[in-house]
Amino acid sequence: MTSPPTSTPASQRLDTALAAITAAGDEGRRIFTRVYAHSARVAAQASERRAATGTALGPLDGRIVSIKDLFDVAGEATTAGSILLRDAPPAAQDALVISRLRAAGAVIIGKTNMTEFAFSGVGINPHYGTPGNALDPSRIPGGSSSGAGVSVARGMCEIAIGSDTGGSVRIPSALNGLVGFKPTQARVPRDGAFPLSYTLDTLGPLCHSVSDASAADSVLAGNPDEPLHARHVPGLRLGVPRGILFSQADDEVLTAFEQALSKLGGVGACLSDESLDDLLGQPFRLQERGTLVAAEAAWIHHQWVDSRPAEYDPIVLGRIRRGQTLDAASYVGIQQARAALLPALDARMAKLDALVLPTVPLLAPCIADVQEEDVFLRTNALLLRNPSVFNFFDLPALSLPLPRQNGLAVGLMLVGKRGADRELLALGAAVEALLVG
Repeated sequence: MTSPPTSTPASQRLDTALAAITAAGDEGRRIFTRVYAHSARVAAQASERRAATGTALGPLDGRIVSIKDLFDVAGEATTAGSILLRDAPPAAQDALVISRLRAAGAVIIGKTNMTEFAFSGVGINPHYGTPGNALDPSRIPGGSSSGAGVSVARGMCEIAIGSDTGGSVRIPSALNGLVGFKPTQARVPRDGAFPLSYTLDTLGPLCHSVSDASAADSVLAGNPDEPLHARHVPGLRLGVPRGILFSQADDEVLTAFEQALSKLGGVGACLSDESLDDLLGQPFRLQERGTLVAAEAAWIHHQWVDSRPAEYDPIVLGRIRRGQTLDAASYVGIQQARAALLPALDARMAKLDALVLPTVPLLAPCIADVQEEDVFLRTNALLLRNPSVFNFFDLPALSLPLPRQNGLAVGLMLVGKRGADRELLALGAAVEALLVG
């Protein structure tokens, strides 16, 4: 479901979004943990007054935006998808990116549900319920920005802001047929966003188009909105990192991906198979005994995991506790090895404009099929595998929707060069025009 045209007045588009939330009933309450109907209406009316006087604040002025439940909003507790924080002290001020959205005229409609503490790519939440996939509610939404993806895909907002530590923007985008953008980490400040990993957390948008992703990226990064440079698919140098990131993939995903490659090559993109497993496999080899995410989460949660364990999702609690087993020497060793690997991959990508691969190797599985912990953990590992590599290497990454397979969504991921976020978005706009239309 796409949003009404942005030429429609903001209040009318807000009414449509609020009606979609209400019409969804209990499902709407699984998608949103809070709805800000009154303040959103005030913001929409203010945007209309600016539009009438030609003083609009930019491309997000009047756009309907949802925010993930880990962002601080002044005066309310930030629950991060958990019951443990329901009685936490209210936030003293908005998260910095929320302040930037308000200053840009965005109409913030509500907070979206998420995996507890952002610690899985599946999207299950036993506390507030699990939003069903927008294309098939019996299937997982993807996580951890689960409500974010579903809120956009079901027309409950136009843009959602999520976090991405190992794919949590790109996974729900891929599984719900959306565009999702993970920036270079330093581009967007994380002040006032409840952390999962100090090393790997990033913040980015989920939306219907690269144009919207670009506009949201400018606001989140605190930069003036500038048009993307025009790029064209003919002559683009795209590397396909065949190997480990293509293993254990559903046939439908590989079919959609190869069809996309055929279209790209058919209009003159320069496609090359790249042997990069020696580098792209390193995040898994280095973290066999424990991950940076789990170790940092163990520190973030050290006050609660022993004193209030019953309030956690048991699977999330188990993953956090595994982080307690990584010794300090191993943690430092992973960080030092990572620092050496970043320039190594940069050098191997120097001749390319981007890497291209499936965002995730799976179609969205049924919620009922991932209830057993061992199945959940296997599914989670596969969903996170491809996107998490590029959090580890801190490269900007963009997921684009491909034509549906058996009614379900498939994502194509473009990975850009370090710090070249706007160049990747420009390249993505060209690829989007060819593949999505």
